Amino acid sequence: MIKKFLAAVLMTISSAAAFAVPFGSQSVLVVEDDTGKVLFEKNAGTVAPIASLTKLMTAMVVLDAHQDMNEPIEIEKEDVDMLKHSSSRVPVGATIPRRDVLQLALMSSDNRAAAALARTYPGGNEAFRAAVKRKIAALGMTQTVIEEPTGLNPNNRSTAADLVKMATAASHYAEITRITTSSKDLINIKGREVEYHNTNRLVGAKGWDIGLSKTGYTQEAGRCLIMRVKAAGKNATMVLLNAGASSARVLDALNIRRHVLGDAGPVATRAEAPRVRAAAAGPRIRAAVGGPRIRATAGETRTRHGRKHVVVKPHRRRH
Repeated sequence: MIKKFLAAVLMTISSAAAFAVPFGSQSVLVVEDDTGKVLFEKNAGTVAPIASLTKLMTAMVVLDAHQDMNEPIEIEKEDVDMLKHSSSRVPVGATIPRRDVLQLALMSSDNRAAAALARTYPGGNEAFRAAVKRKIAALGMTQTVIEEPTGLNPNNRSTAADLVKMATAASHYAEITRITTSSKDLINIKGREVEYHNTNRLVGAKGWDIGLSKTGYTQEAGRCLIMRVKAAGKNATMVLLNAGASSARVLDALNIRRHVLGDAGPVATRAEAPRVRAAAAGPRIRAAVGGPRIRATAGETRTRHGRKHVVVKPHRRRH
């Protein structure tokens, strides 16, 4: 009886602390996966641009079509972003198996890869958009509109509440969970092994048990994040929309883990991750604005398992 009372007191304190935390994201929703209980919400019903969170929907629709994932896809000029002129590490003319194109779209949030997946969908872009509409309706995402596969168009809009439904659905696709929780991978691009990294620096960080991840960024959407995590014995999905900076997005995730989920343990991150240091006013996060940013550097190679591969280095991009 005493143990139950103490647990209830601790939960009350944790909830109060969460409400006292000034979250940087404009919309926040945290849901316990096993029960569907809302653990924390802030503007969860506000409709906003979702940037590359869109790519989780793109991936589900592509996988639902049961296409040959080993089929080579050529990246074409049509796949180049002419709206935002975002950068890409996938050159026009590269021929890549559909499985690797999906990996580039999800893990590294490559826009050309996502566009190529929609273009090569059975029936082309028009059929892809129709399939997306059907998927949105099937998931009960009543406040969601997705017009194209990358998220670059600000007309791709949703709410944190709808995006929890999308994240839950995406978590049932083994290929999506595998890709989005991989910290890096080598992909053959025109005969060279190029190393790509996950756009979420918490993936692969010590102390984080992540089951699904997707970042997003455009000027209109701000910094966005979907993650399914396990912490303090709880499985939970968090959705963060429109944070002002990558550091704010990560700090929100840390505060959710500590104050909402009740995991007060130390958080250690890998070398590339935002660094956490204690201060009188609470944890501070230091991170380069823009999150992980990578580009291939000509001439720089390393040997791995007897093969040469290009190491991808940071640069500014939308994801």
